[in-house]
Amino acid sequence: MRTEVRIVASATALPEIHASGGLSARRTAPHTVHLIGTAATPLGGDELDITIVVGPGARLAVRSVAATIALPSAATPASLAHWRFQVDTGGELDFDPEPTIVAGGAHHHTITSVRLAPDARLRLRERVQIGRSGEDAGGWRGDLIADLGEMPLLRHRLELGAGTAADDRLAAPRALESELRYPDDHPAETTDLTETRLPLAAGGTLLTRTGSLLAAAP
Repeated sequence: MRTEVRIVASATALPEIHASGGLSARRTAPHTVHLIGTAATPLGGDELDITIVVGPGARLAVRSVAATIALPSAATPASLAHWRFQVDTGGELDFDPEPTIVAGGAHHHTITSVRLAPDARLRLRERVQIGRSGEDAGGWRGDLIADLGEMPLLRHRLELGAGTAADDRLAAPRALESELRYPDDHPAETTDLTETRLPLAAGGTLLTRTGSLLAAAP
């Protein structure tokens, strides 16, 4: 199944939503949109293409009504999601959906592309858990590509679970929380071996937290 969603926020109107496939969205407040699953996706072989545009001076919060569960199919275990974010001058985006759960035997690849105006504001949070209860054989890879105007802001890749270079069922993490903030002037900080906040050269920070299980949402 191929799923396409496009959400466009402007400073003078309610967000526009266009959706097809296994994912849709609903306006739940003047500046808030919730993503809603309309079919079981992503299954192995599925492709999701989601674009979120925040126009000049607009603000938008994006949430989801439930966790996303990536499942294998008989043909292939792998699914792909490409998230594209654009925040124009003076715009503000707060993206914080429920976690992605990668079921046993499934492999899910997320590509996140971000383009920010220099005076835009962004909080982009992603949470991933490998396996439902009693499962740990799934795999996930996430690529994060962020640009500030024409200047690179971040190039980042993480992998979790089965089939990855650092896979170790005894000790390797099975859960990830990642949060990109721009602007943000927090200094570099390492709470312990599982949590690090790194300042970015062009501004902003990237928080990465790993473990065996996701922490409860604050």
